[in-house]
Amino acid sequence: MSSRQIDQAMAEAVTVLTAADAIAVSCHINPDGDALGSAAGFARAAVAAGKSVALSFGEPYELPDYFSLLPLDLLVPPAEFPEAPEVMITFDAADRDRLGSLGAASSAAGTLIVVDHHVTNQGFGDVNLIDPDASASAVLAFELLQALGWTIDAEAALGLQMGLVTDTGRFQYSNTDARTFRIAAQLVEAGAHPETIGIHVYENSPFAFLSVAGTVQHRATLEPELSLVWSALRADDLETANITRVEAEGLIDYIRVAKEADVAVLLTEVPEGTKASLRSRATMDVGALAGAFGGGGHARAAGFLSEAPVEEVIEGIRGYLRGL
Repeated sequence: MSSRQIDQAMAEAVTVLTAADAIAVSCHINPDGDALGSAAGFARAAVAAGKSVALSFGEPYELPDYFSLLPLDLLVPPAEFPEAPEVMITFDAADRDRLGSLGAASSAAGTLIVVDHHVTNQGFGDVNLIDPDASASAVLAFELLQALGWTIDAEAALGLQMGLVTDTGRFQYSNTDARTFRIAAQLVEAGAHPETIGIHVYENSPFAFLSVAGTVQHRATLEPELSLVWSALRADDLETANITRVEAEGLIDYIRVAKEADVAVLLTEVPEGTKASLRSRATMDVGALAGAFGGGGHARAAGFLSEAPVEEVIEGIRGYLRGL
């Protein structure tokens, strides 16, 4: 979207949200820190502005423990989400399918506002506030709240700050820019404590996580001719350690540190098949790679889900990299 289109979408969103009495707020399934942080932060500010709010996301309706630091008293199971909301706003969902079971509500909404920063998002709402240059959807959520003139209290600020921290890799990824830091500073001034996010998100795993991380690292394979490092998380790894897949989030960061590879891949066995998490250090557009397998994301972080087993998925990735 051009800057003019973004400004126009922002103005339209402000008009719709100002007039609304009730707002249904959602994000993509299996939400990350940016998705739920943006949604929860926005929902908190909307309530403070006198709006009736329902917040949810599609099944599986489960969250990592670190989300407990967010104000989630507005969160309801997807079955309790309005079936045909007057106004619905989504955060960080690149297409309707990413809303899972709440996709039907988005289709039935009187007005659907889509807030996102994925370059692959073609706009599936009545109002599409999409800016691929934003480092996180939380950036757009913050700017929307400022345009609305709604108060961002400490709890709302914490949610938005979580979005910034997680989607920029603690301000380390190449998407981190001056715009991000300006917003982060204002959120700290509003009461968000970075150390709270750091402890809950990055230093809050069960002891058994260490054994699983060690297994994944030991299993890592370097393929220098493809500038690829990859590993797999098997279902029995989790069973042996007696931890859940949700508790094992973040393992991709344990293998992406290998300087010999531009591309890092973690393949996780899931009931549906194989979940691929992709990262790029500098040059490879892993968003395009993921798109070739029906997924999506950003140039430096992306993913996809395949019905194929791990061995077939990694061979497909190898074929893609050889063909470049």
